[in-house]
Amino acid sequence: MNILNQILEVKKEEVSALKKIYSLNSFREMEFFNEEPLRLRTFINRNDHIAIIAEIKKASPSKGIIREDFNHLKIADIYFEQDLDAVSILTDKNFFKGDIQFLKDIARIKQVPLLRKDFIIDEFQVFESKANGADTILLISEALSKNQIADLTYAAEECGLDVLLELHSENQLEKIDFDVNKIIGINNRSLEDFTINLQTTTMLSEKIPNEVTLVAESGISNKDDIDFLKKAKIDAILVGEHLMASKDIKSKLSELKEWCQISQWLTT
Repeated sequence: MNILNQILEVKKEEVSALKKIYSLNSFREMEFFNEEPLRLRTFINRNDHIAIIAEIKKASPSKGIIREDFNHLKIADIYFEQDLDAVSILTDKNFFKGDIQFLKDIARIKQVPLLRKDFIIDEFQVFESKANGADTILLISEALSKNQIADLTYAAEECGLDVLLELHSENQLEKIDFDVNKIIGINNRSLEDFTINLQTTTMLSEKIPNEVTLVAESGISNKDDIDFLKKAKIDAILVGEHLMASKDIKSKLSELKEWCQISQWLTT
């Protein structure tokens, strides 16, 4: 059993437990459910720079603990001070050491859209996301059937959430209705062996309609990476480990923002 299947088995148990505690209507009564969301496409469709979605992540299955001195609110403060375009928050407990409480805490001080990054397989998780302050949810093509993608996207729309639909390989394209799912994340990390190949973004971007908003994910850590990805006409990058492993997040972000300026590309 690969890591994705292991995670999905745990998620089924988590969803079962969630349904014993909450109803869909109970989520509607919670703190953030009726707040107007911040629209991800509005924030990341830029003309002057490639947008940055900065991630808050303590650990991963492949790397273990990434940041020992982890404080989600302090990290969020740095991100907001640096005027980034969106923030991604890992909420999976078992494999990424995240927590839904991280999302809720940050939602109280948010300035840009918040992406709940987890393994969402059921509409209860969608409603839970909105109730805890998410503006966007991650759906992973490899974890879902075509019908599940459609149903969960509809549930997100019902809640007022955007969807970032992620894929890792070409064989997932047939599952996607690009008239409905208009924000696509291309993950450069293989789900089989966790290797990184930035050509995944350039290859898959050629097969995705131009009007779709594209986010490149994983393996982005230097200017050469971003210069390479510009060939794919991406709208945004999602960066996690590069920032979380840094001793000076603020400095790394300033550097990253400079690399993402489109004017700089035009002169190189």
